[in-house]
Amino acid sequence: MAFKHTFAAAFALFLAICGAIPSARAEPFTIVGFGDSLMAGFGLGPGEGFTEKLQAALRAKGYDVTVTNAGVSGDTTSGGLSRLDWSVPDGTQLVILELGANDMLRGVSPAIAEKNLDAMLAKLKQRKIAVLLAGMRAAPNLGADYQNAFDATFPRLAEKYGVPLYPFFLEGIAGQSVLQLEDGLHPNARGVDRIVEGILPSVEKTIEAVRGNS
Repeated sequence: MAFKHTFAAAFALFLAICGAIPSARAEPFTIVGFGDSLMAGFGLGPGEGFTEKLQAALRAKGYDVTVTNAGVSGDTTSGGLSRLDWSVPDGTQLVILELGANDMLRGVSPAIAEKNLDAMLAKLKQRKIAVLLAGMRAAPNLGADYQNAFDATFPRLAEKYGVPLYPFFLEGIAGQSVLQLEDGLHPNARGVDRIVEGILPSVEKTIEAVRGNS
């Protein structure tokens, strides 16, 4: 009888101790938005940039995520390649790769942009970091040959590396002045809302795929 009382008291103490220890909480799913001024939030105020609004939209849908802004205004694919390793920390689970617009605006050969993007995708694959590739399209005034070569870069790389592609990061924004800053190139806050709305299903699908493979 004494043994039963002693065991019961010890067991009750064990449960009390366990109850006092907070349960381990899973770490948030980590996303890095890696790109140029479109990712960096050029001309926008606090809370108006793509990464901040994407994080808010994902959390509103129940995802425990952090979305880090690794955008640099004016960056090209060459610049992105040179800073990729230190801009994407270990532990990152998904990179939204958005680069190429400045290459196009500067008339950089599509072959060079593709080579740099290819190298970035290879590095991320080697690090076992998932990628959602955000495509860009060339301006028509660069000529049909340039436009065709540049536009084909993104689907070709997505197929090569087996990564999901959001075909055009500025879908619904390009040519819409009410959704752009005065420069006619960058989205305003309403434009960012449109981008987030468009890309959100692709981000959700990619998160679920990463979780399913882990």
